[in-house]
This record gives sequence, C-alpha cells and structure tokens, in this order.
Amino acid sequence: MSRWIRSPLLLLLLLLLSMCEVHAQGENRVIFLPGTFQNVSVSHNETVQAIVSRIPPEVAFVTLQFHTQHRNATLSYTRMPGLGLSLTAVDSGLLSALQPGQTTLSLFLSSPDGDTVAGTGVILPFSSTDPVPGACNMEFNLEIDPNVYIRYNLYETTIRFAPANLGYERGAVPPVCDASTGSNTRWRLQYDVYRYFLPENDLSERSLFSGIQTVADVQGMMENGKRVMTLLSSDLSTAVFNSIPGQGVIYSVIVRDPLLNTSASYVPVHTYACSFTSTLDSCQTLGKISTKVFFTITGLAGLFVCFFGHRFFKCELFCMGFSFTAFFFFVLITRTTELNYDICLTLSAVIGVVGGVLLVMSWWRFGSVMACVVVVGLMLGFLIASTVLFTPLGDIDVFRRSDVVFWVTFCCIMIIVPLFFVRWPREGNITTCGIVGAYAVILGVNAYIYTSLSYITLNILKRFLNNNFNAMFTDVPFQTIDYIMITVWVVLGVCGIVLQLYRERSRPFFPPSPYLMWLQERERRKTNVLDPSHHFPSLPNRFLARVQQLTRRMEPAGEHTPLLL
Repeated sequence: MSRWIRSPLLLLLLLLLSMCEVHAQGENRVIFLPGTFQNVSVSHNETVQAIVSRIPPEVAFVTLQFHTQHRNATLSYTRMPGLGLSLTAVDSGLLSALQPGQTTLSLFLSSPDGDTVAGTGVILPFSSTDPVPGACNMEFNLEIDPNVYIRYNLYETTIRFAPANLGYERGAVPPVCDASTGSNTRWRLQYDVYRYFLPENDLSERSLFSGIQTVADVQGMMENGKRVMTLLSSDLSTAVFNSIPGQGVIYSVIVRDPLLNTSASYVPVHTYACSFTSTLDSCQTLGKISTKVFFTITGLAGLFVCFFGHRFFKCELFCMGFSFTAFFFFVLITRTTELNYDICLTLSAVIGVVGGVLLVMSWWRFGSVMACVVVVGLMLGFLIASTVLFTPLGDIDVFRRSDVVFWVTFCCIMIIVPLFFVRWPREGNITTCGIVGAYAVILGVNAYIYTSLSYITLNILKRFLNNNFNAMFTDVPFQTIDYIMITVWVVLGVCGIVLQLYRERSRPFFPPSPYLMWLQERERRKTNVLDPSHHFPSLPNRFLARVQQLTRRMEPAGEHTPLLL
C-alpha cells in the first residue's frame, strides 16, 4: 500500500522538477561583468534575469543601469515587480548593498508595455569609502534610489535626485542620514551636475548607446561631460536647464566626499525634449509646418535684405517693421491668451504685416529718415544684445538670479547701438541689413537643419514667455554644423555689407520721401505758368469731366489757341 502511495508522490515530484527545468530553459539569462556593457533585448512575454558574477570582495555595493532610447523597461529586485522593489523608466538603475562573502547577484528585466525593448546595461562597482547615491531617499519609491529623474517642456528641463549617504562596509549598519549636520555625516557631501551633448541632428539608437557608454561612470563623465553646477547637501537636489527640442542630452550627478576624496555616479538620464511616439510633431518630424513656412519666407526675405535692403529702402522698412511688430505681439498674445501655437503665429504675422506697412507709410508721409533708422538700429541692437547674453556671460549668477539685472543690461546694449546711427546713418543701415538679413537666413536654414544659433534669439523669447526661465542654464552645444552656420553668417553679412557700400557710394544717402516729392512737384506746377502741366486740371476735376462726358453730349468748343493747350 505504501508503495502505491509513494508512487504518485514520486510522479508529482518528477513533474514539478520537469516543469522547473522547462521554465529555467525558457527563461533568458544575461551575465554581467562589473564595468562591462551588455546589450540586452527584452521580449514582451519574458523576464530577463541579469546575473552579476565575479564581484571582488572589496566592492561594497553595485548599481545596475539599463538604458533604452524611448521605451520603458522595468528593472526589479524580484522576479515579479512590486512597489518599492522595481523601477520602470527609460533610464533605470538599482543599487544593491552586498553582504560579506557575496560574489554574485541577480536582478530582473522586463517590458511593462507589451513591446520588445532593446537597451544597454552595465554594472558599476563601488567600494565602502565611496558615497552611496540615493541612500538618504525620502521622496521616491525605492529605499535606495540612485536614479536621476527628468521632466521637460518647451521651455525647461528639470532634473531631480535623492541625497546620498556616506559609504559603509559590507554587512555594516548604514550611517544615519539626518542625526546631525557635522563633518562626519552625509552633509559634507557635494554634488556635481554634469551635462553631455550627443551629436546634433542624430536621433539614432547607436549614437545614444555610444554616448551612454562614454559617460556612464565617474571618470567618463568628468573627462567628456561639462560640469554646469555644484550643489551642497544643504541645497535642493534640483537643477533646471534650457530645453533644446531634437537635441540629445545626457545628464548625470556625481556625488563627492571631499574628506575621503572619493566619488560615485548616479544613473545617467537622457532626453531629446521631444516625443518619439507622437504622431504629430514628433522628434522625427520636429517643427510644425506653420513654423517651417514662416521661417522659410523669413530666410528668403533676409537674403534679399542682406544684399539689396538699402537700395530698396521701402522693402527693408517693411521687413524690419514686420519683424519688430510680429515679435512683440507674439509675446503679448502668448502671455495674455490661451490660443494655440498656430493661431498665435498667424495673428502675429498678420499684425506684423500691419506694423511693416505703418513703418513704410510713416516714412512715406513724414519723410523722417532718422526715425525709421532708429527702429532699424533697435533691430540690430536686439540681435547684438541677444548674442552677448547667448555667450557664457549669460550664465553668470548675477544674470540668472535677477531678472532686473538681466533686462537692464539687455536694454542698455540694445539702446546704445542706434546712437551710432545718428552719426553714420547710411553705414549703420547697411550694416543692419547685412547682419540681420544674414541671421534671418540662418533661421530659415534652422527650420530644416537644427543649429544652435537659433537659440540666440529663442532664449530671449523663452525668457519673455517663461517667468522662471532665469533659473535655467542656457548654454547649447556647439558642433560642426554650428561652426558651418557661423561661417555662412559671417560670409553673407560681410558680402552684403561690402556690396551695398560699394553700390551706394555715389548715390544719395537715402531715397527722398515720395510724399514730399509730390508736394514739391505740386507747388512747382502752381508757380510755374510756363509749365504745360500747370494748365492741366487736377485729378478730381479730370475724373468729374470724364463722368460728364459719359452722361451728356459735349458741344464743340471751336478753335483752340495753341498757347492754351
């Protein structure tokens, strides 16, 4: 009887073992070695076990990073992800404190959205003297959170992270985070915020993974990235940057222990400040059609003004008046209404046309060249002020902390430029045509090929529209395309200025006002009786006479005296 009882038990045991064996064979496993990158593909119906092996005994804790381009991946301490035990993100990382004698570690990767996810991962080891990133977390779900969290909009990109703690030996009790603020606590730690720009106009996965592998650890980020700020433990663990849609950027935080001269890296995070999944205005089709049309016309008009602006003075005045008015009302409409972008741009363009016509008509009616040239000078002053504050000078703390100092400096530079036009009006006008017209060409090119030069004026526009823009770092990448565009800007500007100065050297400084010329001609006809035009009736009288001819029959007037013809 006992034999028959044991037989089903043995069969059940064998069945369970076979099921476990099948499950183990079907489960995907990836072996990670410390410091070595591993490309991993996670299917929607599987969980990948990430096994870390050959951990040296001097390593006290490790972080596993996993990065994808735009699809979420779930990194978990357990096979079934749970709250506080997993993280779902594009750039995710988990930190594991090791126990004495531990040489292997297992974590788990899965796809939360039902899609196959491809990414790259790496294990980074840290010793007991290195700071522990995110070990004093009080804000996010993980108990120890080494991640950098990022969010962005059209204007700004914000990163946040949890404070770190001092390092400790395997199996030891972690130091208390907030017992005191002495020099033997985590309050002595400092946080360096780094930024690394990916190649411009390159949205490929290969470019991203190459960049991640370059700056994933402390040494790589310090050698290749740019440190933009240093935060103390008493500061908010937040940094704000200027958004650059379509430009790949990797942010990371390196926590340093100045007493022990050690450091550790948080998990880097990347952004393109745009969406890869949006059907309209995605990263691949960045730029609205309305924007491309608007700036294409702007670029063509700028090319005309660059070489022929002073010769065709009315066209130049219209373009300058249009730009000045359209910019002003775009800011005003955006700040005071909730209209969408396309409507704001259309209304601004329509009002800009009215502004251009008004500037032309003011010159036509009053003939005040200096008043018009001052407006033109303000356009050049605006561009020069924007360029000056586009340089690293614009990121000086006094400009970032005070809007008053920034705008006073901006306005002073902008107003000083037209003063030179009083002494040299023609030369100043031609210079404006060359510089501003050439920059308009750059903006037209930017509608199709990204260049950082567009942010010379875009940063000012963002600061007008966003109340908190002063807290952001506004530097942008300068790469090959930008140096090419600077060369194009300089060559177009210089050629346009030289050509117009040469062509206008023997002409009057400015064309006369048509209305004043008409007044002079009318006065001449009144006083000069020998002028045949003196004996012609005025236009209204001629029009009435023509109407009378159509309504009644005119009798012959007889012979005409030749002198009265």
